[in-house]
Amino acid sequence: MTPQEMITFMRRPAHGNQLLAQHAGRADEKEENRLLLDPAMRAPPWMKGAWQKMKMSRKKLPIGIENFEKLRSDDFYYIDKTGLVRDLLNNWGEVNLFTRPRRFGKTLNMSMLEHFFSLDGDKSIFDGLEITEEKAICEEYMGKYPVISISLKGIDARTYETAYQMAVRIIMDAAAKFYFLLESEKLNEHDKAEYKDLLDKKMDEGLAGSSLKLLSGLLEKHYDKKVILLIDEYDVPLAKAHANGYYDRMISLIRSLLGQALKTNNSLKFAVLTGCLRISKESIFTGLNNLKVLSVADERFDEYFGFTDKEVRELLAYYEIEEHYEKIKTWYDGYQFGNVEVYCPWDVLNHCDRARSAPDAQPENYWINTSSNDAVKRFIRESGNAALLKREIERLVAGETVTKEIRQELTYPEIYLTVDNIWSLLFTTGYLTQRGKPEGRNMKLAIPNLAVRDIFVTQIMEYFKENVREDGDTLNRFCDALQNGEAEKVEKIFTEYLRRTISIRDTAVRKEMKENFYHGVLLGILGVKSRWGVTSNREMGEGYADILAEPDTGDMGIIIEVKYAHDGDLDAACEEALKQIEHTGYEDDLEDDGIEKILKYGIACYKKRCRVVLA
Repeated sequence: MTPQEMITFMRRPAHGNQLLAQHAGRADEKEENRLLLDPAMRAPPWMKGAWQKMKMSRKKLPIGIENFEKLRSDDFYYIDKTGLVRDLLNNWGEVNLFTRPRRFGKTLNMSMLEHFFSLDGDKSIFDGLEITEEKAICEEYMGKYPVISISLKGIDARTYETAYQMAVRIIMDAAAKFYFLLESEKLNEHDKAEYKDLLDKKMDEGLAGSSLKLLSGLLEKHYDKKVILLIDEYDVPLAKAHANGYYDRMISLIRSLLGQALKTNNSLKFAVLTGCLRISKESIFTGLNNLKVLSVADERFDEYFGFTDKEVRELLAYYEIEEHYEKIKTWYDGYQFGNVEVYCPWDVLNHCDRARSAPDAQPENYWINTSSNDAVKRFIRESGNAALLKREIERLVAGETVTKEIRQELTYPEIYLTVDNIWSLLFTTGYLTQRGKPEGRNMKLAIPNLAVRDIFVTQIMEYFKENVREDGDTLNRFCDALQNGEAEKVEKIFTEYLRRTISIRDTAVRKEMKENFYHGVLLGILGVKSRWGVTSNREMGEGYADILAEPDTGDMGIIIEVKYAHDGDLDAACEEALKQIEHTGYEDDLEDDGIEKILKYGIACYKKRCRVVLA
């Protein structure tokens, strides 16, 4: 019995119970129910060894694996996206640009395309995949074309000179894959001399700009076949160049490289490019009339980047961690590409990896660590003097939508010129997603899921803490009032802070998660008092105190319990907070340490209102 047949067998309770009764002689209903809950226990004696062997032989999770051949040859789990080949050929475009956020499978798909079309490709790695059902397509295209495949994602340098050398190295590596051209009987000596120039690390910018076109021509001449060109992450060099001050020089190089390879290249069969942004046609694709842009808003190819719900369910079932489905959906789903809702693959795979060894693993934000998240930082800072933008951010964090006009075609120098352009950047890079159908350029935008919401919340709190540090007068008044037991003053100043910051409210999250925001604001205020001892969720008595503050006088302790008044009743929430302080005996530890003056505050919050009561 194969592993897949065994999984199928184990997932058929009725038939399985009959066999269990026949082979194991177990008819007791309680025991039978126990077996149904645990597949390993459910296996009869004659199958248990095979079951354990199957569990040990499950495919590896492909975290960070972007080489299609390695993924298929080394027994990694693969979510079949080979239908992309069929749709790419049936919906013909001579130059196809896919724009998707980072970590959504662009590079792996490009590797898959390379291995499918390439004359040197290993056809066996496609065995059992969807594309092999397309007999006519495989007969005509599989392993039938010379392919030039390059990635520009590694061009990241502080100076143009270094970046240019990185670009040259990429060109040289691409050309070196076809070293046999030096022995080709179909190329003359002039052709071979030109090929040698592509292997020279001292090539000038003119040659670099025409390199892909030149290499295409040589390959066509050798094979008597036109060339397929794959360029991954075409916009990364431009992003890095803009960040480091040499944008004009880099865009000139990229414009020449792509213009000649894609616009005036008679040796081109077709090309596929990927990137995060659609760079303005006027700045880089001038005169390129054969460009088909397939963005996150396009219905075509919408299911090929990211994981669909069905694919995630099958992944979890394969690794027997289905109980994590709801958490994964809440944290990592919610992106709308065209008409399809998709999950972030990077987050899903990383969480599955943890869940396999730690069944109680809680979701984390893995995507946040793959970028600096500068777009969100700039966005939050723009809200400082813009009341409308502040309210719009609050609506997004609360799980609501905001309608905006989106420009999907920008240049990097334009991105941060206006807030409107930042909205567009957040959409194209995956920090926001669409809801429903766009009306022209107008889209209803939302934060996709809890993982991305966490990025916004983190940046909101960082921005708040920065502002607090600059507000010494208000800060000192707040801390003086807290020490003096002046609850009304504490309430007034804390309310001022809440009105000035972006509030984090969300009807979709639990009450304790809402309390975390107000807890964080208080910690942000108190954290500036470097000589105070401030602890959060410290174990005291029979529970955990929300906040314990010990002023530098050395003879006082301040216990603060924060509650969220979900029904708006601030007085009742304050009373609940004070009861919790008394019930758990938070002050016992302070008294044991010889601290006699102990102030106990109950603080209740609701949206931008608060109530402070001193016990």
